[in-house]
Amino acid sequence: MSEARSVPQSIFGKVVSNKMQKTVVVEVVRVEQHAFYGKVVRRKSKLKAHDEGNRCQIGDKVKVVYSKPISKDKHWRVSDIIPK
Repeated sequence: MSEARSVPQSIFGKVVSNKMQKTVVVEVVRVEQHAFYGKVVRRKSKLKAHDEGNRCQIGDKVKVVYSKPISKDKHWRVSDIIPK
């Protein structure tokens, strides 16, 4: 039996693309320790998030929340844009 992975309810990231309609690509950076060597490494992952009003611009820091699937690979929704 496969082990169930828990998905965080909300995460913070940076908008790297807003070329699609009502969709932004958010880059999430997490810092973790290498399993064998113990060195602290920075891991990046990109995810697509729903942006209903096309409010996000490239470089914005955003808070995204997990939601039901909106499309094939869009399972996140932009909840807040963090002011600078």
